[in-house]
Amino acid sequence: MRKRIVAAILALAMSVSMMACGAKSDSKQENTATTKEVDSMSFDELKKEAKGSTVTFYGWGGDDKLNDWLDNSFAPIMKEKYDITMERVPMDIDQILSQLSGELGDKNASEDNGDIDIIWINGENFQSAKEKDMLYGPFTDKLPNFNDYVDGDSEDVKLDFAYPTDGYEAPYGKAQVVMVADTAVTPDLPTSAEELKAFVQKYPGKVTYPALPDFTGSAFVRNIIYEICGYEQFLTMEADKETVKEAIEPAMEYLRELNPYLWNQGKTFPDSSTTLDNMFADGEVVLYMTYGAYDTAVNIADGKYTETTQSFQFDKGTIGNTNFMAIAKNSANKAGAMVAINEMLSPEVQADRYDQLKVIPVLDNTKLSDDQKAEFDKVDLGKGTIPQDELLSKRLPEMPAQLVPIIEEIWNEEVVGK
Repeated sequence: MRKRIVAAILALAMSVSMMACGAKSDSKQENTATTKEVDSMSFDELKKEAKGSTVTFYGWGGDDKLNDWLDNSFAPIMKEKYDITMERVPMDIDQILSQLSGELGDKNASEDNGDIDIIWINGENFQSAKEKDMLYGPFTDKLPNFNDYVDGDSEDVKLDFAYPTDGYEAPYGKAQVVMVADTAVTPDLPTSAEELKAFVQKYPGKVTYPALPDFTGSAFVRNIIYEICGYEQFLTMEADKETVKEAIEPAMEYLRELNPYLWNQGKTFPDSSTTLDNMFADGEVVLYMTYGAYDTAVNIADGKYTETTQSFQFDKGTIGNTNFMAIAKNSANKAGAMVAINEMLSPEVQADRYDQLKVIPVLDNTKLSDDQKAEFDKVDLGKGTIPQDELLSKRLPEMPAQLVPIIEEIWNEEVVGK
């Protein structure tokens, strides 16, 4: 009797195990084309291959509005037009790359059966992933919408933090640093680093910025470096800590001088831009900074910010960059990934993102038809924003990706608590 029970348990366990394996393979088995086969397909063949499949989209999940748009606007388009199911997987980029590294390092795994298809990525993470041969490509030349509507020769597309993209990633959206304040509380907005120092001294304990390596906090510090040290020297600078440290010391000294007047006297800093945003909305601080150039309008519309909140820039400009979509080297559905990325680059989808999310579009306006241009032109950017032509006229290039972690390390050593 006992043997029969044990046998039944083992049989049940095997059945559950097979069901689990089947469930996993069902989500990834629809596409069986190998990388070599996909490489030789036309775009129409890619669409046919991807029909009925599932595409996973891995990326940061901290933006509720973006999540909602991906799930309830973009995913239905993909299902209706291509019979492709989009599966959004919220995960920080370091976890994504760690998972991908583990999959690629598994000698027993198939080279075309990974869980990750599309990755939301840019900067040093892209450079690291590409140099470690973790990405599929080049693939952008296979996308009709990339060829028809994107300026592939522009600096914003062919370089990612000064590192060549080489067709291994397609643009997703543009970002640019702006600062945000409530003009009813602080009517005089600083237009330079020196004016910012006076601003901080005027409102002691009411200004801070996210602790590095937070993406926005890091960008703010780099913007201060540009203001005080200029930016040209960094575009070709060697990734040597002592070289970088010497070059940015005037900016580090400036940041140390701010510390006594900052929130918590610069002994600690908010752990993320999300935390700082909440502090600003609650009135705990009077200044916020963000990569989302039009976030202010969205937050005013949602009632999170007051009607008198305003975005602003330094006169010398602010750092802008492009975020991208890449494809995992071992993606099980490269065909579906390329179809999804191509659709994300359609004028209709880019215009909808511009309208609903207030994301700066990545398409070349000169390549659009009059009707397509009209869809972008009619978008109301809302209150408290900087006009796009003014914003982009003050757009500064990102530093080479390899300098970013060095600067973050130096900041932690030379500024925090000093």
